[in-house]
Amino acid sequence: MSRFKITYNAPVVLTFALIAVCVHLLGDGVKGYFVMRPRLVSAADYFALVSHIAGHVSWEHLLGNFTLILLLGPILEERHGSLSLLGMILTTALVTSLLNLFFFKTMVLGASGIVFMFILLASTANVRKREIPLTFIAVAILYLGGEVVAALHADNVSQMAHLIGGLAGAAFGFAGANASPPRALKS
Repeated sequence: MSRFKITYNAPVVLTFALIAVCVHLLGDGVKGYFVMRPRLVSAADYFALVSHIAGHVSWEHLLGNFTLILLLGPILEERHGSLSLLGMILTTALVTSLLNLFFFKTMVLGASGIVFMFILLASTANVRKREIPLTFIAVAILYLGGEVVAALHADNVSQMAHLIGGLAGAAFGFAGANASPPRALKS
């Protein structure tokens, strides 16, 4: 009888999840470094341009984001490669922060932009040269259309981060449609 062994199968996604849980467990004293504020005056503010994706308001916020990240992330990491996926995550976080600084001047925290990036990136799995899958169109309408409608109501949710994440996922997916999939890092 063979035994199963547990593997660290998606190092970028699993490490991201562990960092977010640790940030949340360490509490408000540490969370300040994981909130993107509408200013760039200190080293912490520059760090928060990308670190905001690891900060979350509550356990519900964190679990809502990482349920989808842990579901889609390993598939995407296997398909696109660990370093490529890490680059997509960091690029999406940085672009979200910069656009927020230029246009909205609000605080941003949480990984929901990354969730939307993962959702749209996953929906491009069957993209071929000069073809757009109907499933991609359906996902884009449901998720991004829902965010446009939600933006019409006042709440504390950054629909802008969701939209940027979704657009980034679509762009990454279409840009890499004809590339051969790299292998994920093995631990």
